[in-house]
Amino acid sequence: MDVKGKNFTRFLDRQNSQERQRGKKIEDKQHAKGKLTAWERIEILFDEGTFEEVDSYVTADKSDTGFGKVKQAYGDGVIIGHGKIKGRLAFAYSQDFTVMGGSLGSVHASKIMKIQDMALKMGAPMIGLIDSGGARIQEGVASLAGYAGIFYRNVQSSGVIPQISVIMGPAAGGAVYSPSITDFVFMTNQTSYMFVTGPNVVKEVLNEDVSLNDLGGAGVHSRKSGVAHMVYEDEENTLLGVRQMLSYLPSNNMENAPEMGLSDNETADIEERLRNIVPDDANKPYNIKDVIGLIADKRSFYEISENYAQNLVIGFARLKGKVIGIIGNQPKVLAGTLDINSSTKGARFIRFCDAFNIPLLILEDVPGFLPGVDQEHSGIIRHGAKMLYAFADATVPRITVILRKSYGGAYCVMNSKNLGGDFNFAWPTAEIAVMGPEGAVAILYKNDLEKSEDPVGMKKELAARYREEIANPYVADERGFIDEVIDPAYTRQKLIRAFKALETKFIDNPARKHGNIPL
Repeated sequence: MDVKGKNFTRFLDRQNSQERQRGKKIEDKQHAKGKLTAWERIEILFDEGTFEEVDSYVTADKSDTGFGKVKQAYGDGVIIGHGKIKGRLAFAYSQDFTVMGGSLGSVHASKIMKIQDMALKMGAPMIGLIDSGGARIQEGVASLAGYAGIFYRNVQSSGVIPQISVIMGPAAGGAVYSPSITDFVFMTNQTSYMFVTGPNVVKEVLNEDVSLNDLGGAGVHSRKSGVAHMVYEDEENTLLGVRQMLSYLPSNNMENAPEMGLSDNETADIEERLRNIVPDDANKPYNIKDVIGLIADKRSFYEISENYAQNLVIGFARLKGKVIGIIGNQPKVLAGTLDINSSTKGARFIRFCDAFNIPLLILEDVPGFLPGVDQEHSGIIRHGAKMLYAFADATVPRITVILRKSYGGAYCVMNSKNLGGDFNFAWPTAEIAVMGPEGAVAILYKNDLEKSEDPVGMKKELAARYREEIANPYVADERGFIDEVIDPAYTRQKLIRAFKALETKFIDNPARKHGNIPL
């Protein structure tokens, strides 16, 4: 056989070997755990037939450190490549847990770094499908150096291309830090975990017994830590969720988010519901998501971090086909007050939207910051300032609609006019003041209330007067602190026109390396 024939035979042999490596035995092993294979995940994430793999035949470093051999497998436990997601270019890597537990060695890391570099050069989203036990112990410092290289590229790409991490199994040790630097983290219930130190180490060091799920499962990270932004019940829906999120995002920071078909929400029913959605009783809650559903294009709201810091609602939506970011106080949870977790949640979302040219809509109903010893001692001053800083630093179009309460420092923080808000509207139900009527009259009329024969009745009467004469939105309107008191029924039309007027907004900030946000 000539050289050409031998080389072609070798080509076919390698193909066959790779197919066996990804064969039914491997599939069954993953499926038994309720998980997909690395290649099946790629097939769901990308448009059919568009994914092109890179470096599929590389193998691990063959150096013998004396602490166990490294398994030689094509691809070294990670698939990398590019393809189309909803018709747009994207790059991804997918770790294969069936090859040495998806552990990261030098070659494995170099593949991930290569695809990160390609994504940044091409200006396209980078998606990591993570299923890894962490650093490959046999390779020692080489695996740690690989992680550092990945982290460095995460930071260089931050604010330039969208980066999404999808936890498809364990992400342990060093494996957790790359996701934490990326823009959004997806997890799957019951089959994905994130922790710096696993249950065995916790047991050894602290003598505490804890399960994988209780230590770092999707429920923990979506409700308590806030690390996970999106959680789904199975891997297929998790990957479909990634596809959906990408439909709201531009490919890079030089582009705008893709527009979709227009939606007409302007019906008499919606107008009437908007006029009546805020209860007459100022202390009665309502659902801010109902307001969003009436203002935004139908069924376009994609909520982020739904289970974390629920007193603040954030997410993407479309307004006449164009993507906007929405931030809204949720009166149903903690009366819509701002606390440490909600401030951090809001600040990070604001900065993402600002980095990727996504205009911001703020729906405000906030009685202030959550009081209490725990909040003060845990740094509500510093954390609350993150949100203030993020708004003031943002250069994208920013519009605020005050629906009801807007009190004290929270009035300033929620994109007030003097913080750089472009258009600031208020509904007739708005209350804008240094503090709530009850608190204000308790201070202003302290002596009179103490002398009164009916302090409760007197306080109620004074609070009503305060609300009518001081806290009403017309005072702020007449002094130019808001642009207009608007009919709630026409909020959608007002916002469409306002965002249209802001399409050419340009701000030339002072030259600087970067600001110093209160982290």
